[in-house]
Amino acid sequence: MALIWLDGELRDADSARVSVFDHGLTVGDGVFETIKTEEGRPFALTRHLDRLAVSAAGLGLPAPDLDDVRRACAAVVKALPLPLGRLRVTYTGGVGPLGSDRGQAPPTLVVAHVEGARLPESTAAITVPWPRNERGALSGLKTTSYAENVIALARARQAAASEALFGNTAGHLCEGTGSNVFVVIDGELHTPPLSSGCLAGVTRALVVEWSGAKETELPLGVLREADEIFLTSTARDVQAVRRVDDRELPGAPGPVTAEALRVFRERSAADIDP
Repeated sequence: MALIWLDGELRDADSARVSVFDHGLTVGDGVFETIKTEEGRPFALTRHLDRLAVSAAGLGLPAPDLDDVRRACAAVVKALPLPLGRLRVTYTGGVGPLGSDRGQAPPTLVVAHVEGARLPESTAAITVPWPRNERGALSGLKTTSYAENVIALARARQAAASEALFGNTAGHLCEGTGSNVFVVIDGELHTPPLSSGCLAGVTRALVVEWSGAKETELPLGVLREADEIFLTSTARDVQAVRRVDDRELPGAPGPVTAEALRVFRERSAADIDP
């Protein structure tokens, strides 16, 4: 049975409870990370915890003790070793008033470990009409305020797709609900810059570093013209897109995508915590 780390100790899943007044529940005042584990070893844990701290600072939460978070991660992974797992770290504003003001209670830390799944090498995606606000207070932060993503992903599922892609308020390509997007144009690999409002994805950063992808401001319409498209995320690694809206991309994954995936698998296997 999975054990949950909640505020300093391991508990079984049935007894791990967060207050109904927790600000993460009532107003989405929290941040999180999802980390892949393989054979009981977290992948890129340091990068994920660094981003957790950046998101917490951006939300104005007290800085998490990353040594404590690391110990919590180790404890839940040891309690439930899995061939492939998903480690979820959630850090919220803690118990607060029923409103936007924060209270004086300490933050809440929850860490859970569940079984992961290998995804197919290609998938379908759609675009949605609601833009990311690249100038908003939450831009680039991984917060628990995910309702917009829930709505967009439900729309994708209705279209037999696994991801929904957003433009930003300037009409530029931004990101997916839980992924970053890369496109191949005339043989060159591009991805939107962080200034687009996209999340600074951990897998995105490694693919940029290892493949030499260019960070380029791109119109949303590039999805109708790109030779290849792929998504990156903790769960997907590098996943080709075979359809966007009504446009088919036959032969996905194409050669650039296949090479990016090959390099990612090779490099990530060599260093589980780069």
